[in-house]
Amino acid sequence: MAIMDSVGFSRMHWKALIVAFVIAGVAVTAQAPQQGTPPTAPTSPVPAPASPVAAPASPEIQVDASPNFSDWLTALIKEAQTRGYSEGLVSETLQGLTPLEHVIQSDRSQAELNPGFDRYLSARLTPALVKRGKELLAENRPLLRRIEKSYNVQGRFLLAIWAMETRYGRITGRVPVFQALATLAWEPRRASYFRGELFDALTMVQRGNIDAKTMTSSWAGAMGQTQFMPSSYLKYAVDFDGDDRRDIWGSIPDTLASIANYLKGFGWTRDQTWGREVKVTAAARSRIAAIPKRTEGCYAIRNMTIRRPLSDWQRLGVRSLNGRALPKSDRSAALVDVGTRKFLVYTNYDAILGYNCAHYYALTVALIADRLQ
Repeated sequence: MAIMDSVGFSRMHWKALIVAFVIAGVAVTAQAPQQGTPPTAPTSPVPAPASPVAAPASPEIQVDASPNFSDWLTALIKEAQTRGYSEGLVSETLQGLTPLEHVIQSDRSQAELNPGFDRYLSARLTPALVKRGKELLAENRPLLRRIEKSYNVQGRFLLAIWAMETRYGRITGRVPVFQALATLAWEPRRASYFRGELFDALTMVQRGNIDAKTMTSSWAGAMGQTQFMPSSYLKYAVDFDGDDRRDIWGSIPDTLASIANYLKGFGWTRDQTWGREVKVTAAARSRIAAIPKRTEGCYAIRNMTIRRPLSDWQRLGVRSLNGRALPKSDRSAALVDVGTRKFLVYTNYDAILGYNCAHYYALTVALIADRLQ
């Protein structure tokens, strides 16, 4: 989801949270999420649903009622009014909200177990998904050419993210946005982040981007076919079909162009692909171990090497998957290691991580895109 480390709903250390709630006398029953994009398999752990749909039914849980939700909501409404949101808007969107326990349960039960990349990939990169993707590429070829010309992002990558996020728009979530965001803004774990998203959702309605009654999302507040959080919508959603609405819920042109704009915003360049899978021998692994990891960025970015020229990787013993030499190029690449498989990735890969900072997610998007060629 355009979501994070960013929406990251990734690998927050929920085990520690469970301990804390048990000490406080609160019983928490964790349930594994339906799938994972960070979304996120932060490099290792399995991510939360790529297209976080309405959270599955979960056991009833008791939430620490400090502060009392009613008192908290009253203070939120006062703050919204102070920020200049109209009385009518505040009344329509915030008055009478109640917390959703299944949303809190889903947020606390982000999976930390690692199923292995191959298992994660095989659950998503299916023959049916590839078949449908190729059909959609053919059906939307003129549209994709216009988007590629406008944003310099190859259409196959737009389809791959669309597939991962919402199965080409089929699964977008049915949770009322304001109720989901209010629940998570009240619950202490990531209150500050979701409070900001809640005010951004109010801004969307105030600007006329969408009617509040029709705003549905995943349990985490990720919206539409792109699964944008409200902040991402305000920054990256575009009107590409010319109807004066940035409609990521019902418009395929707006959906695909918004994904393209997001990737462009994170540095995507048209003149390169994402990277390639490589073979690393045992001897090469010992030499590669000396190459430092990156020190800035989200967890996944910090869990990959710094970039080195392809010629350096060749000298260190890295080869193409078929055993042949790497391409002769002055391009630089970083090494991503997900256990049994290794990948050299270029700068466009970082843009995919910007959409969802998890190697499992980003590599799956990349490999889907390769299959759609």
